[in-house]
Amino acid sequence: MHTLIANWKLQLLAVLASSGLSFLLTPLVRHLALRYGWMDTPSSAVKTHKVATPSLGGVAIFVSYAATLLLLRAFTQFPTGTLRSLRGLMVGGGLVFLMGVVDDLKKPAGLHFMPKFVVQSLAALCLLYFDIRIHFIKPDYFAMGLTLFWVVGITNAFNIIDIMDGLSASQAAVAAFVFMVVSLPSEELYVNFASAALAGAALGFLPWNFSNRGKIFMGDSGALTLGFLLAGVSLGSHYSKVNELGVYAPLLILLVPMFDTLFVMYLRARKGLSPFLGSKDHFALRLEKLGYSRKQIVALSAAAAALLGFCAFLVTQISAGRAVCIYAAVAIEILLLSNALAKVEIG
Repeated sequence: MHTLIANWKLQLLAVLASSGLSFLLTPLVRHLALRYGWMDTPSSAVKTHKVATPSLGGVAIFVSYAATLLLLRAFTQFPTGTLRSLRGLMVGGGLVFLMGVVDDLKKPAGLHFMPKFVVQSLAALCLLYFDIRIHFIKPDYFAMGLTLFWVVGITNAFNIIDIMDGLSASQAAVAAFVFMVVSLPSEELYVNFASAALAGAALGFLPWNFSNRGKIFMGDSGALTLGFLLAGVSLGSHYSKVNELGVYAPLLILLVPMFDTLFVMYLRARKGLSPFLGSKDHFALRLEKLGYSRKQIVALSAAAAALLGFCAFLVTQISAGRAVCIYAAVAIEILLLSNALAKVEIG
């Protein structure tokens, strides 16, 4: 119990430190973006903003995340075994972050999706090297392949959902908090600390992303990095201590960005378009078409993520039969929502 309380204090410290750093660094990054012309311009029909906006807010997010973990390492004693996994997240996350920075600097065209997939796959291999992977599936080579697919998929899901102020960052913050709670108590304590630092970094960025006078986008350097780190964090907890179906809890925690990704890809394919090219088929834009404001959409999406996170916590604590009922109820709701949103004409 004493150890658990001590870990909670460290995690709270990580949230506060990371959010404070992110909040302070974001306007500095914005100033540099304005000075050097690091702007996201509405240069194509799929862009949803109207004026050129400073980008690279992901720099503040990643630096805050990394600095918080390094500060904790310097001034506290991490539990045994935590550092190895944190190194895996740091190395892989660093690769994705640097690739995202290059992509943001090459705007408006950006990088082709193929080199992005290559770098993301290399980053996923870093996780495998540090044994951050799916463990409940056999044989191991299939589990490793599925891990690569999962990491690359979630990495891009947070980028795909980054289509309006606060949407991707708020989803990342909620997911990180849920992973932090669901993983307690856990033998994989790196999940607790990484989740806390990640939640704080996303929260500290949000006020500036919502701001009218000090607005900045996090860009691919932020969205892809958040997605990768959350994918890595999701692989670290023991979800099945009560029932074996608990291992699917991350599907619920990350369901909102996953839903948007699959929904958009399905609609693009139905139109005969490449699933890797941009379009305005996102659920958020369809909700906007129905009359919801963007702030309402972000708030509703965050509330949905929190509710799904609570469901994820439940399926790790209840019997397998009751967990099946929760999964089934969520699946039915998703099918009904998909059908309703697909009927909305986006134009």
